[in-house]
Amino acid sequence: MMLMWIIFFSSLCLMADGQMKIPPETVQQWAVTFGKEIAALSARYSGAKLLQKKYKDVEGVVKMEEVDGEELVKKFAEEMEEMLGRKMKSVKRLAEAAEDADLYHEYNETMEFDYYNSMLVNTVDEDGNPVPLGGEFPLEENEHFNKLPVNTQMSNIQVPTNVYNKDPDILNGAYMSEALNDVFIENFQKDPTLTWQYFGSSTGFFRLYPGIQWIPDENGVVTFDCRNRNWYIQAATSPKDVMIVVDVSGSMKGLRLTIAKHTINTILDTLGENDFVNIIAYSDYVRYVEPCFKGTLVQADLDNREHFKLLVENLHVKGEGKVKKAMKESFKILNEAAALGQGSLCNQAIMLITDGAMEDFQDVFEEFNWPERRVRVFTYLIGREMTFADNVKWIACNNKGYYTHISTLADVQENVMEYLHVLSRPMVINHDHDIIWTEAYMDSVLFNTQAQSLLLMTSVAMPVFSKKKETLSHGILLGVVGTDVALRELMKLAPRYKLGVHGYAYLITNNGYILSHPDLRPLYKEGKKLKPKPNYNSVDLSEVEWEDTEEKLRTAMVKGETGTLSLDVRTSVDKGRRVMFLKNDYFYTVINETPFSLGIVLTRGHGKYIFIGNVSVEEGLHDLLAPDLTIANEWTYCETDIDPAHRKLTQLQAVVGYLTGKESDLECDEELLQQALFDAVITAPMEAYWTTIMLNTSGVEEGVETAFLGTRSGLMRFQWYTGLEKRLAKSFLTSTDKENIFTLDHFPEWYRRAAEYPAGQFLYYMPREDTRAGRIVISTTAVTVMVGTKTAIAGAIGVQMTLSMLEAKFWAITVQPNDTDCSNIEGICPLRCDSIDIECYVIDNNGFVLISKQRNDAGRFFGEIDGSVMTTLIRMGMFKRVSLFDYQAMCKMNSHSVSSSRPLFSPFYGLASTLKWFLSNFLLFLLEFNICGFWHSEHFADAKPSFSVSSAHKKKGDILQPCDTEYPSFVYEPSVKETNSIIKCGRCQKMFVVQQIPESNLLMLVVQADCDCSRQYGRLTMEPREVRYNASVKCDRMRSQKIRRRPESCHAYHPQENANDCGRGSFISLSASLFFTCLCFSRLVS
Repeated sequence: MMLMWIIFFSSLCLMADGQMKIPPETVQQWAVTFGKEIAALSARYSGAKLLQKKYKDVEGVVKMEEVDGEELVKKFAEEMEEMLGRKMKSVKRLAEAAEDADLYHEYNETMEFDYYNSMLVNTVDEDGNPVPLGGEFPLEENEHFNKLPVNTQMSNIQVPTNVYNKDPDILNGAYMSEALNDVFIENFQKDPTLTWQYFGSSTGFFRLYPGIQWIPDENGVVTFDCRNRNWYIQAATSPKDVMIVVDVSGSMKGLRLTIAKHTINTILDTLGENDFVNIIAYSDYVRYVEPCFKGTLVQADLDNREHFKLLVENLHVKGEGKVKKAMKESFKILNEAAALGQGSLCNQAIMLITDGAMEDFQDVFEEFNWPERRVRVFTYLIGREMTFADNVKWIACNNKGYYTHISTLADVQENVMEYLHVLSRPMVINHDHDIIWTEAYMDSVLFNTQAQSLLLMTSVAMPVFSKKKETLSHGILLGVVGTDVALRELMKLAPRYKLGVHGYAYLITNNGYILSHPDLRPLYKEGKKLKPKPNYNSVDLSEVEWEDTEEKLRTAMVKGETGTLSLDVRTSVDKGRRVMFLKNDYFYTVINETPFSLGIVLTRGHGKYIFIGNVSVEEGLHDLLAPDLTIANEWTYCETDIDPAHRKLTQLQAVVGYLTGKESDLECDEELLQQALFDAVITAPMEAYWTTIMLNTSGVEEGVETAFLGTRSGLMRFQWYTGLEKRLAKSFLTSTDKENIFTLDHFPEWYRRAAEYPAGQFLYYMPREDTRAGRIVISTTAVTVMVGTKTAIAGAIGVQMTLSMLEAKFWAITVQPNDTDCSNIEGICPLRCDSIDIECYVIDNNGFVLISKQRNDAGRFFGEIDGSVMTTLIRMGMFKRVSLFDYQAMCKMNSHSVSSSRPLFSPFYGLASTLKWFLSNFLLFLLEFNICGFWHSEHFADAKPSFSVSSAHKKKGDILQPCDTEYPSFVYEPSVKETNSIIKCGRCQKMFVVQQIPESNLLMLVVQADCDCSRQYGRLTMEPREVRYNASVKCDRMRSQKIRRRPESCHAYHPQENANDCGRGSFISLSASLFFTCLCFSRLVS
């Protein structure tokens, strides 16, 4: 059928007189000549035939083994379990030490104790004297801690800005926790792979080992409070269902509503992916903040929490507050969730945020909550008015909750945290030391340099309880101890060389969210800054492995099963521009004692076999020391992070030291070393080959810049044919060129692309504009080893050259001289690509232009240049359009998706709006900090507002938000070698001829230039298109509850709990003048 289609289109070239005829035989001759020339050039300067021969010569002595994916994933999981087990033991030792220290510590109200405050160490006052709580604190740059200056002999303490750093609670806690210093050091000695260890106190201070100098942000302040970190909250409480009920009646206007919104956001920040939540607003009637979530609870993952925050910002006040209906609705939702086995199936709570409650609630509680009091009710009285304080407190105290009074924005954080301590009581009384693991997160607080601030990690944490008998029934939580685990270090236990060129390993949580995956993209660019995406740690496995449409893989892994699955997948390289079709085998299992599951992927044809060669250490070491050789520095040939003396070694230095016996105590991967030594010996002749070409009298053709090769062991060799000053691609193959070197996540792009092309044939492509240093072309081919019928890829080899050189060869070939014999040629003769009537192109198998008369076309997709020809090629079957999906995209916010701002009807309104904005910000400034800072000047210097309204002034069109996109990729159908056709475009017709360039992935196009088809055919672009869901589908997607594995432990009740400790208010004294001023401003801005 396809041949008939092509013949039909080809026949169209025999048109009536007057139509331009481009002779296909001329184009074919050009293509053959050009193909031979670039193939010879690539073969000569790369030495590919020599390298293939060297590997073929050893096929009789190498051993080919089939990779056992099931055994491999089991082995990796056991090693990860062992590594994570060491972290858990360290945390247990810290918890025991902290509890013992508290047991023998007697609280001293008048204690004076000088601890090292991480904000103040090594700082002096204007007289040159150390400031209080500062003093000399030795710091030394440490490779293990991301090259930060640290003190590995001592920890120090950070105190949040809203806590007085000499408060008796802080001083007693700091003194008591000094006992942890020895345990920190001992843990680090036992397990040198440990990173940060810490104790977060319930009073707010944070003891960190090793000690650091805490660097404030650009405003000179530190907003970090350990108590609202995920590891603290998850360790302090069991999973919970939370209904937030907020009063939006008329009395909540102005500052009260601002405080209420901030309170909701702070509560949301205390929730994690094992929790469930919904928000109800009430006045005369009850309404859900998100109507789509009516009558249900949704998972409190980062995506949903951020969604709620956007909706909360749009709350407005109106009418009379009738909370009874809202409370009934909340109880119904919670009771229904428990009855149906939905939600967390653990703690349940209602958070009531109001400025007063006049109704009688007793009958509601009698109907829904008494006598069991299974649902706790926490109440937050907003504003300075205390008229209804008794009513609001009664609600909390009679439902095992807690009452707080919040009169300023500065009160919010401390008062919201109280509910966590109440929920922790049953666990504390029972002394259940549950170990928790967090989802992946980026902690930019501890690492203030650009590179380290983007470190993806997980934390293991454990609660610390008071063991004093007199406080047992109160269930006093002292804090949480923990340590961080960089996921990068964990994934090193699944080495790349065992998984093949396209293989990879990944980790997910019990909720199906990605912990680590090579396709996880947690960052996006806003201007010139890289920022974490709002939902970076709630990316589901089904959104990355999206070919698993039935979610069989996800379901099995979330359930903690062990098994295997095969999928045909469309994947891409070059940032989604180029599609590959692979058949992947997935192997998965659970990592015991953790909520994580591990999966590995082996690709058929590349991950199925691995070959093992054997050479002597002496022979291999000699070749390993060659100046043209490097190994993958991000891979672990030898573990350099255990002994501090080894941390400054590169991997190559470590390998050489180990093999020569100078560093015999290093722990090295013997299998990987053997592969690297074997590859070093086999590829050694390439150095001599490349050198010979350099020294040849004929010299190196101008434009050929680099020859290179890479092997499955992470070994690379390269030869610079051109000096650095003349080289166009100065960064190619350097450590900054991540796309083209071996990294922890992937093989080089030229290696991956060569693996999908027939070995021995060169594949040509132009790197993306943002990754290439100049107009360059890369030519690459695979090298294989065959033993019997089993084939494995040994490596890839290629040449990097300038585009100008290829252009010069192309234009020289595509010109027929004037004395050409045209007697047997039907059509234009002589045919010349430099004619104004003709456009000539060279495009690759994905439709990207390499050569064009318009030099700016190079690197662009051909469909953007000539939509008519590309559309016709797709219709004819020469190219195929493939749809790919990105469920981690960021799109500009639509104007209709947010509430539009009020128009400026008049200059007066504009002035009034400006005045209102100024007054509201000034009011927030007056109220945001704790007034007690006036009495402690050194603390006052640290004050920082915890709420900002500046983001509200950002243009909606500039705001990026998570979205789903579909984008096309195009691939050449190699069975169609040539074709030609005529496109009718109104008053003219456009002829074109396409010819495959032999022994390559390139095509030559010759197109009639004097017929404009842009009106009839639009441009074809590769721009992603946002997938828009109608309201019903969008709601269904948001409400859907995917299969998840609940945490095993739950602590929601203990008979000995003392629920009488159920509330307090905030006590802040204001001067009369300040109070009067604030009151006036409150009236103005509302």
